Parts: sequence; structure tokens; C-alpha cells
Amino acid sequence: MTSKEMFDIIFAGGGAVACVTAGRLAQANPDLKILILETGPLTRDMPDHIHPARYFRNLSLPTDTFTFHKSKSSPALAGRSVTVPTGRCLGGGSSVNFTMYTRAAASDYDDWETVHENPGWGSQYLIPLLKKAETFQPVGDYPTHGTSGPIKVSIGPETNVASQFLAVASQYDKGRKCVEDVNDFHSCNAYGFIPTRMLRYIDATTGRRSDTPHNYIYNHTEHTNLKIFERRRVVRVIFDNLRAVGVEHINDIGTHDYRIQEKSISYSSKLIVISAGTFGSPAILERHVWNRGFKSTCQEQHPTNCGSPRSRREFHWYISIIIFGGEDADTMDLIFRDIVARWTEDGQGPMAQKCAFILPVVARLTPLNSALDAGIKLRPNTEDLKEIGPDFAERWINYFRNAEDKPVMWLGTFAASVTGYPASKGRVHISAGLDPYGDLDFEPGYLNDPADVGVLRWAYKRGRELARRMSVYRGEFVHGHPDFPEGSKAVANPSAQPVEVSSPDILYTAEDDKAIDEYHRKTGQCHSDIFQLSDTNVFSPKVETSWHPMGTCAMKPREKGGVVDFRLNVYGVQNLKVADCSIAPSNVGANTYNTALGIGEKAAIIIADDLKLNKDV
Repeated sequence: MTSKEMFDIIFAGGGAVACVTAGRLAQANPDLKILILETGPLTRDMPDHIHPARYFRNLSLPTDTFTFHKSKSSPALAGRSVTVPTGRCLGGGSSVNFTMYTRAAASDYDDWETVHENPGWGSQYLIPLLKKAETFQPVGDYPTHGTSGPIKVSIGPETNVASQFLAVASQYDKGRKCVEDVNDFHSCNAYGFIPTRMLRYIDATTGRRSDTPHNYIYNHTEHTNLKIFERRRVVRVIFDNLRAVGVEHINDIGTHDYRIQEKSISYSSKLIVISAGTFGSPAILERHVWNRGFKSTCQEQHPTNCGSPRSRREFHWYISIIIFGGEDADTMDLIFRDIVARWTEDGQGPMAQKCAFILPVVARLTPLNSALDAGIKLRPNTEDLKEIGPDFAERWINYFRNAEDKPVMWLGTFAASVTGYPASKGRVHISAGLDPYGDLDFEPGYLNDPADVGVLRWAYKRGRELARRMSVYRGEFVHGHPDFPEGSKAVANPSAQPVEVSSPDILYTAEDDKAIDEYHRKTGQCHSDIFQLSDTNVFSPKVETSWHPMGTCAMKPREKGGVVDFRLNVYGVQNLKVADCSIAPSNVGANTYNTALGIGEKAAIIIADDLKLNKDV
């Protein structure tokens, strides 16, 4: 079956970047025929997506709005595999994420321009686009933030967990300063005065999640020629010689069997943009390579004209430790009750919050309870570098030391931590030819580089010290900590009470350090079952994904492993671009949603210029 309608531009994938780019182009050029092919469902006004706090339910009771990518087992993780969830609905991750607002370092984007040779992609170009995308709702003078963009950014509710974390940090960690705005692209290694509560992608007025489909697409479909085909899984791009002319796709409803699904082709007269995410986009490109008779490998340059994914992927990882919180701790327990009435009335209340995981099954466990309510982008000092160890020395000197805006670790309340720029890299390839339902050949790469091991150990210790000085602290859940040797002073204490800020730190021996490293490697569960809790089987802190994959279709010179050029054109073919986080040539030290907004805004400008469209996008 072939679509009789000819489109000007087809987006193969409907994630966050696709929504930004397609929405901008459609608004500026209402006659432009645009098609978005999205594997998952639409999310318009669906409570599971517009209620910010329901992100936890979406993960704990996964529906068809997620795809769970399971990796190969990894020797560096003691033989276990990891599972990386990605958004599978219009808007991609923006429709299902934690709504946490952080921004990359300016030097991250400057690296894109200088180190990876992409003119026009430095911070001086991207920061104005990121301002254009947002309305920063906190009151004050914040020159690096936007005031009239479609994406709303607000301050979260004040919690005693966040305020205690910041109060303890100011006394315990006197070597680090305080700054006005920790999200100004330049500040790092400092605690913020404003906001003292974490920023989030939530509209302060309506309490709704601020995602890309509701703010770039749904509100502009009636007066444009933009169409969305939902539940259509993209198989491959169709070519006429070297010119991309169409997209083959199949119905994603019902039996996921490529052999029996009827194939459809939609044609484009001007451009095809692959925007299926860091897993999906390289798979679509590799299926083209496969169809031409060349099986993809990650070591060789593929013998085909089409630029081929080099598979290297960037991640952030998280760890957390589980402690008990007192009865007075502000948590999200209420989210597990039927409390939508307040939100429906005025857009406020717990349903409009975004505190992270709350696990109320065992007393008041708080692994990431309010862990996103306060935090710091952390860099090690001289003593910290000694603690991290010699394996990190070269990485520090060559990558971090002279880039003072790059954090080594993000550390939040109750010892939740996320690596900034892991040295370890992963890889992903197709394994089933043209079958889009085939499992991916996915190697996560976590902890393959020993430079990352000491960083996680340092983060564990630092986070534990801050947590046990907070007045809401009520001891540690033993199974949520390493198995320290008998007699160790580091053994988790389930009945511990808060200590004074001036109390000495826990003393760790060399054997204790080995226990921490082993725990990070060995402990873990798949995301499909980490929320199945009981009194003896609880979410375990471990090295796991923090849902931020990037870089599988890198924007670099072809001779350096690039897949697209700085105009997002796929090397070796015509009328084909890639626009999503897969084009990132190197990592960013923040949640990737903000970077996705910048890529989407930049892509709209590039496409409008290339196709000689209205440039007022």
C-alpha cells in the first residue's frame, strides 16, 4: 500500500526534536505539507502525560508509551544487563520524563563547534535559541533565560528535604560557593540561592507538564498542513539512486511481526528528516545499509554511499542509596492516592509536583524521594581527586581541569547522583536486518573505563555524608548499601539518627572501597521490574541508566566517524537529514531535554534556509 498524498517534508519519528522542528516550520509556512510518523500514540490532554507526577506511574506500570531497550550482559557489570527506557509517544522523552530542568555547560556546545568542527553550533549560537524556546517563570533578572517561549519553566514547591540539604551543604561543604543561578550555562560547583528549589518543566499557572507536542504541535495543527500518523513504525528510507524520496512504515498496532504487516510508503518532494531518537535513528539508517547488501559493523567504514551510524553512544548513569526518612519528611506518598481533585481545580497540589521516586512500601524509604528537589553540579577538589584515585587522573587533566563549567557529578538530596561525562562509551546496532521489531545489538559500556569507577565511589561517600546530617534522616536500609566486611565502620545502620554537621566522616578502608565498587557493578534490576517492591526486595541503588542516550549519528567530519555534517545532512546521500539527540558529537553535563530543544530550534532554521522557506521560524 502506498500513500497517494505527496508531502514536502516527512519526519521519520515524532520525538521532542521532531515536534520542535516540525512545529516551527509549520507555523512559519502554513502551506508546507509536513508529515510526522510516530511509532507510539498521541498524548493530547491525557492525564498520564499532562499530570507531571504521573511519570512514576508510567514507569512502574509501563504502557505502550515506553520502549525498553535491554542490553547485552556486561563483564564490567559483573555479567548483568541494563535496560534503557525511551519515550514511545509523540514528544518522546518530553512527554514521559521527570520534568527536571538543568542545562548544559556552555563549553559543551563550544566543543561541538571547535573540537568537532561544526560551525554555528557553539554556545553563542545555541544559547539564544534555548532562550527562544522557554518562558522562565520565576520572578527576577535572569539574562540567560527566555521570557516568551512555548516551554514553561517554574520553581518547584519548597520541601523540608530540599531546604535541609542546602542548609547542611552550606555548613558541611564550606569550600564551595553559592551563586544566584546555577543554570546560567556557566556556573558549576556551587549551590544556588535562587532557586533554592529545583526548577522543572511545569507550567506554574496550569500545573501541566511542559512538553513539546502540547506546546509546538497540538495547538497548531488546525491552521497548518501538518499531519501526524500515529502508531506507524518506520522501517527504512526509500531512495531513488542517492536521493531520499520516501519512508516505508508499518502499522504498529496488533501483532509485531514484520513478515505479516502490510507495508506502506509515504513520499516526500523536498526532504526527509530522521528523528527517531538515539536508538531509533541509527537503526533506520542501518536498515538502509542492510537493504543495500552490507551488514553493519562498528569497526569498519561501511562500503556504501550512505553515511552509516558509528554506533558510539554517550550516557549518563545514576546511583542512589536508600535511607529512611522521618514522618515529617516531605515526600510524594500522596501521589499514590487518588488526589487529582486539587489539580483539576487550580493546577496545583502534589499532582503538579515532580519529586522523584517515593517508595512508601517499607516505612518511609527515600532512595530518590525528593532527590530532584535540590542538588549541585559537583567538581572534585584536590582532596576529592585523591579519594577518586589515579585511574581518573588522565581524564581529569585532559577533559575537566580547564573546563571549569563541566561537572563531574550531579549530586542531589538523599545521595542520588548522576555522572556528568562518563569516560565509558556504549554501542548499538541492528541485529535482524529489515525487521524493525528485532532486538538491537546493544552494549551499554557502563564502567568499561576504570576512570568512572572511582567517581561513583566518591559520589556514594559524599552523598551519604550529606544525607546523614539532615534532620529528616532516620537510618539506612541495609539492602540499599554495599555489603561491607564484618566489623567495618561503614556498615549501614538501620536505626541511625542524624549526626551533627561537625561530626567526623565515616572512615572507609581499602576493603570498604572494594565493596562499594563491587556493589556498583553487581547490583541491579531491569527497569521493567525495579518497582515491584516487597519488604525484602526493594529498588536497589546501582549503576543504571539515567535515560540520557546521545551520539549514535554523530555530527562530525566523516573521516572522524561522523554520520551527519553541521547542516545535519547524512553523508553521501541527498534530501536526508537527522535531527535529534543522536547527532550530539559529544556529551552534555545535564538532562538532555534542554539540549533537544536547542537542536530542534536549530534544525528548523537550517531546514528553512536550505529549502528557501520563510525563515521566521
